[in-house]
Amino acid sequence: MTFSPKLVALDIDGTLVDATGRMPDEVHQAVRRIVDAGVPAVLATGRSWVATKPVFDHLDLPPGWAVSSNGAVVVTNPPFEVQHEVLFDPAESIEKVSRLVPRARLAVERGLERFASAPFPDGELQGEVKIVSLEELAAEPVSRLIIREPETEDERVFDPLIDELGLHEVSYFVGWSAWLDIAPKGVDKAAGLQRVVDSLGLTSADVLALGDGRNDIEMLEWAGRGVAMGDAPDEVKAVADHVTGDFAELGTVEELRRWF
Repeated sequence: MTFSPKLVALDIDGTLVDATGRMPDEVHQAVRRIVDAGVPAVLATGRSWVATKPVFDHLDLPPGWAVSSNGAVVVTNPPFEVQHEVLFDPAESIEKVSRLVPRARLAVERGLERFASAPFPDGELQGEVKIVSLEELAAEPVSRLIIREPETEDERVFDPLIDELGLHEVSYFVGWSAWLDIAPKGVDKAAGLQRVVDSLGLTSADVLALGDGRNDIEMLEWAGRGVAMGDAPDEVKAVADHVTGDFAELGTVEELRRWF
């Protein structure tokens, strides 16, 4: 193979940790081999930075970059500094969501703070979340709007909402359950990672990227080698250069061992 990764972009949930947040020791060791080789390992996740930092710390990553909130927030750590943040006005989306999916719970991110219309299911939003009114949620620009329908796990509950919202001002990432992320238009993990490689004097062709979710599609298409987990949805596998094993089969380790 002529490809040789000069940066590794890693999704977190379903790629580094399981649904309970547990990281297998073999995965930890595989990421440490990247670090030992002197290659940047960059977390690229839909999580907020608050929920990303514990994984960054657990991996004992050296000072470097991370892409959070599906690319809307790009940081360096340590010392912590927000290098780039993209905001959008959530008011119209919040109005439509509250009308079309009235039982949905909404949350927004502003900087490092998060606000929600009601508590989310246990464990889904890490760190401090302030409960406020819908009017307060919509009052200022945000980097991400999260919509969660807690009464079902069927993502199809959002079909009418997506049809009405359209794709003009924002981007959408549908999760594994009844969860919808709304981000600024044109913002995704690939856009965030582009800022990282530009700063490091690299290109997308130098990047090995691993992910398992629909919010990884742009990243896998962008990277020089995009690898989907074996248990990823079919549309994610379709854009990947390679499909590795399932998470439970240590597919992440299988791919990283090719290079490190």
